[in-house]
Amino acid sequence: MAFSNNLEPSSPPLVFTVHRKEPELVAPATPTPHEIKQLSDIDAQSGIHVNIPVIQFYSNDPSNEGKDPVKTIRDALSRALVPYYPLAGRVREGSGGKLLVDCNEEGVMFIEADADVTLEQFGELKSPFPCFEELLYEAPGSEGVINSPILLIQVTRLKCGGFSFALSFNHTMTDGGGVILFMYTLAQIAAGHEPSLPPPVWRRELLIARDPPQVTQSHHEYEQLTDTSNVVPTDFTQHSFFFGPAQIDTIRRLLPNHISQSSSTFEVLTSYIWRCRTKALQLDPEEDVRMLCVTNTRDKFNPPLPVGYYGNCFALAAAVTTAGKLTTEPLEYALDLIKNAIGKINDEYMHSLADLMVTKGFPLFTIVNSILVLDTTEAGFRDVDFGWGKALYGGIAKAGAGAFPSVNFHVPYKNSEGVEGILVLVSLPSPIMKIFAKELDDMLN
Repeated sequence: MAFSNNLEPSSPPLVFTVHRKEPELVAPATPTPHEIKQLSDIDAQSGIHVNIPVIQFYSNDPSNEGKDPVKTIRDALSRALVPYYPLAGRVREGSGGKLLVDCNEEGVMFIEADADVTLEQFGELKSPFPCFEELLYEAPGSEGVINSPILLIQVTRLKCGGFSFALSFNHTMTDGGGVILFMYTLAQIAAGHEPSLPPPVWRRELLIARDPPQVTQSHHEYEQLTDTSNVVPTDFTQHSFFFGPAQIDTIRRLLPNHISQSSSTFEVLTSYIWRCRTKALQLDPEEDVRMLCVTNTRDKFNPPLPVGYYGNCFALAAAVTTAGKLTTEPLEYALDLIKNAIGKINDEYMHSLADLMVTKGFPLFTIVNSILVLDTTEAGFRDVDFGWGKALYGGIAKAGAGAFPSVNFHVPYKNSEGVEGILVLVSLPSPIMKIFAKELDDMLN
């Protein structure tokens, strides 16, 4: 079954103009504590010293005639920052690589904007979005993660009466599971409701290294390797690949029935993507390759972490093999590696990881021949409702992250034919992307 994921645009790229007002800092609506809070040793790792962009698109709601989404969200933002007051502070560098938050009410950066474009002109709302840098403008002073606003938000009114809500969050402060808690709180206030979620919980000391540190687990995701290829691609490109129920079923038929039935869609799809990507890269068969699966570990602790915990609480489950084995063994080989890697993540693994961070100086995860994947299909970004209904598109805005472009995201998506499925946001060197797209089809044929 072909995937019909044509890499060539069928029409000229959409170009539009965005008029922005000067960025402003929005502080908590009422006074909040001025204090220094320590981030966890999971928060401080080098690989997440990046800002992650999220974007939501909303259609016009006639019942909201005369209601301005910019004012509504800005007012709600100042109120949401009262319980989430550390987000209005600034991340500072402490001693020994540790990070702190200066809770000083300095505020998050907010941008009001208008665009001369309609939702219909976008066609299918999917990454990469045209003129994305206009919908989430990186204002001077918002770059980086140290001494910068922890959140950057831009609300852009569209010509059709709809709007976009774009947010960039400092990953050292929170992860996807944490930022969605804040976004739901913000949206409920904007919609005129009292927040129904559990209040935010700091408790970063729960993920501080033990004294003395005890690294008890194997952490293949942080092994420091040397890239022997001597080739550093710089021309990375991004593309989205849609996998509907028909495509997922076709991939499942590549597996023995009992394995297919006992495996999640994420595991099956990730195995398939990993295998196709490795074939496209045409690596030496003896080269090690890694699939790093971002795993939410909030429920892996005994007892589980508090529901309102919004710090980084994830592990990178690392499946490791050689390029030769991955591309020649049946698909269930890759699937088994991924399931075993995810299955090893537990309470002790996370404490061992925190201990590794402090003993190794908060290392970057392995980037040589690695691909990192995050599943956001159950995160709930599309359900964020500011009073204009659910988002037409909601979630991570683009593939890649910081200095590590080989990051893929799984995003829930309904295509132009009304089919619900998964959009996989992929980042690859431009020549490899074409080979990868062909591999997706060839492997099924």
